[in-house]
Amino acid sequence: MNIVNTLTIRHLKQNKRRTLVTIFGVIISVSMMTAVITLIFSFADLMIRQTISDTGEWHIQYQDITKKQLAAIQGDDATKTVAITRDLGYAPLEGGQNSNKPYLFIKEYDVQGFTQFQIEISKGRLPHTDKEVVISESVATNGKVKYEIGDRLTLRVGDRFEQGGDHPLDQTAPLRRKDGTLTETLQHSVIKDYTVVGFIKRPVSETAWAPAYTIISYVDDQIIGGEDRVDASVVLKQVNPFLFAHAEKLAETNQIHTVQYNNDLLHYYGLSSSGASSSMMFSLSAILMGTIIIGSVGLIYNAFAISVSERSRYLGMLASVGATKRQKRNSVFFEGIIIGLISIPIGILCGLAGIGITFSFMNTMIEGALWTSEKLRLIVTPLLLLMTCLVSMLTIFVSAYLPAVKASRVSPMDAIRQTTDVKLTAKAVKTSKIIRKLFGIEAEIGLKNLKRNKRRHHVILFSLVISIVLFLTISFFTAGLTQSLALSLEGINYDIEVSSSNGERLDDRLMQSLVSLDGVTEYSVSHELVRNAWVDAASIADELQEKVKQDKSMLQDGKYPYEIKLYALNDSSLQAYARAAHADYEQLTDLDHPAAIVMDTIHYKDIDTGKYIQTKSIYANIGQPIELTSFFKASGEETKANQVIFAAALTDKAPMGISPVGVGGLNMIVSERVMKRLADGEELANAPMYLHLKSTEPVKTQQEIEAMNETHLNVYNVYQYRIREEQQILLMNVFSYGFIVLISVISVANIFNTISTGLALRKREFAMLKSVGATPKGFAKMLNYESVYYGVKSLLYGLPLSFALMVLIYKAFANKFSYGFTLPWMSVLSVIVCVFVIVSSAVVYSGAKIKKENIIDALKQENI
Repeated sequence: MNIVNTLTIRHLKQNKRRTLVTIFGVIISVSMMTAVITLIFSFADLMIRQTISDTGEWHIQYQDITKKQLAAIQGDDATKTVAITRDLGYAPLEGGQNSNKPYLFIKEYDVQGFTQFQIEISKGRLPHTDKEVVISESVATNGKVKYEIGDRLTLRVGDRFEQGGDHPLDQTAPLRRKDGTLTETLQHSVIKDYTVVGFIKRPVSETAWAPAYTIISYVDDQIIGGEDRVDASVVLKQVNPFLFAHAEKLAETNQIHTVQYNNDLLHYYGLSSSGASSSMMFSLSAILMGTIIIGSVGLIYNAFAISVSERSRYLGMLASVGATKRQKRNSVFFEGIIIGLISIPIGILCGLAGIGITFSFMNTMIEGALWTSEKLRLIVTPLLLLMTCLVSMLTIFVSAYLPAVKASRVSPMDAIRQTTDVKLTAKAVKTSKIIRKLFGIEAEIGLKNLKRNKRRHHVILFSLVISIVLFLTISFFTAGLTQSLALSLEGINYDIEVSSSNGERLDDRLMQSLVSLDGVTEYSVSHELVRNAWVDAASIADELQEKVKQDKSMLQDGKYPYEIKLYALNDSSLQAYARAAHADYEQLTDLDHPAAIVMDTIHYKDIDTGKYIQTKSIYANIGQPIELTSFFKASGEETKANQVIFAAALTDKAPMGISPVGVGGLNMIVSERVMKRLADGEELANAPMYLHLKSTEPVKTQQEIEAMNETHLNVYNVYQYRIREEQQILLMNVFSYGFIVLISVISVANIFNTISTGLALRKREFAMLKSVGATPKGFAKMLNYESVYYGVKSLLYGLPLSFALMVLIYKAFANKFSYGFTLPWMSVLSVIVCVFVIVSSAVVYSGAKIKKENIIDALKQENI
């Protein structure tokens, strides 16, 4: 070790407090990077495991393939495992007690398929041949048909076809009925003999409204013939961006016509077959990582800049005894290496420990809120640790580079006299007379102090700006993630939908029976009525205005025809909805001036571009009249009846069970009294009626409804989808708030550390002011002015930079999601308040410590 490095180590030991401050700054930065990277990896791991639990483990599925094509897929270099599956069809369930599920659905898996699709045995064993089956438990619990292990089944298996239909119906297609009679038949039937060898938990793929119970048999590549068709679900050796092109090429080479991707799973690997999704993820990743790295550089740079500023006299002394520029520069780099060797391991451990503790709290919350078996787990891989170390070392190098160059250029005399950092020219420290008049002589002294030591002042200011930018951009990023997720989901807000077929009504007796079932916690009754309205071109949705510009014939007398869907809610549901939409319930029941709550904001997926879009369905004002039109055809002539309804409130919230309409449509929520006025008795009698329920036990509630044997009832149980959506939203919120809290803590620590260190370095300066008569009150006024100055100036720089980054993040999201740009005003307000609180606290804390210092000791002190 050369003499300069030896002296550097000795200097670090002698100035322990400053060395610890520098180490602490680097630890904060490394902890932030470790925590952020670990949080992203761990969150992605949770979503991958949750998706596999819901939909099975597969990346690509080649459908309707032959044995020869299967062999090509199995022999592909990219293939890790292949699960063979086949849907045989439907067979009547003899003795079934549930008229809504009259079938058995026979599906076949090979051994790998049982594993990949997580078939869960509850009793017995899995089938080993195509003559054996396992049966879903719901056949007994819901269908009331008891089977035992060893029973032999003879099934007539065929495909479901609706009357007049030429395409078979699958498990997602509800039972087809009319007037209580099935309007579908089984065709292309074959006889199959099976032996029952076990029972399984109800598969996730069997939806609650599916017309059949699942039974599973066995298939493998030895059983299928040359012309038989199966599906191959592939798990790849490596999940990378080239898998889409590779799969398409493989399909083209082997003449495979249908290829499906498990996009729900691939998204959490950061991949998508959509160019828009890929652009969005790449842009967001670049912006997010860039922001974090710049923030880290800022944090560590502050520590080294303060360090070099304090060591300037020491470096000048080295130069005066023969140290070269290179040796002085390398002295700073060597200090960076020493600091890094100590700080990086500690920072990584602190980051991992912090995230681990956070996850323990998160898991408790997730388990208490939702039905999920998956937990957040700390993902620590060699790649993650290597990535953190490399980024940290690069950050330390970049952070130390400018101070090192500055140290090498300082002449011995300037360094010893300390004329580089401290500017004493009249021009440099000139202040406005207004400052003294408004804030007093103390404020002027404080401002002169800042001006004559610009480098140290800029370090503190830079630290504040970085913290502001980090907090606001991360807040906006996580809000964008949550908004995007909400747009991509269907927004299901109920468990069970009950409607009536055959033109029959849900009478009061039946309605009361349904809502009184055990487990029902909330319900809503709605009637639907369709109307039309001519809307001024200036008020129609932006997407329609673009179309109108290209085709003026879409307008009639400057107006566009809208389809209006009126929904009447029962009184209790309407009162709750009116409160949520900030509407006056009394106004909604006023028959003299009929009013409605207008859902003026909608979201949908554009079929052509694949983008999720949130837009205004109509530009309206509260109190605005909307003229409704009904078209009737009588004697070959068209007549119309007009009715006026007023907008009592505008909202983007939907009542329970009401789905948003597309562009060119409008949902309006009214009271039952108003609907009776708008429609005659015959029209009301034919209006569709829906009952939506929330239940603590949705499956049991569905079974109780079906046990009523009301053949005209249609029951759709969507709780699985609602729970899945709520899981995703909750997990995204946990991720978002965890991210924000993490950044907030780090930003506060950084600000506090930088300001308190900066003030500690000015002990001699403050002691000199005290020695010439500065009073405690005057000293406090000077510090208060400095804190306000730092706060205001950091906001002047930090807010515009944050807004610029927000626009970039918004444009990145716009590749896949289209919604209005909104500034996070609450976050901005929080930042403004917090900056002044934190800066003031740091100044008060440091000032209190400085006040206790002895003037003589402080004047004699060289280092902190």
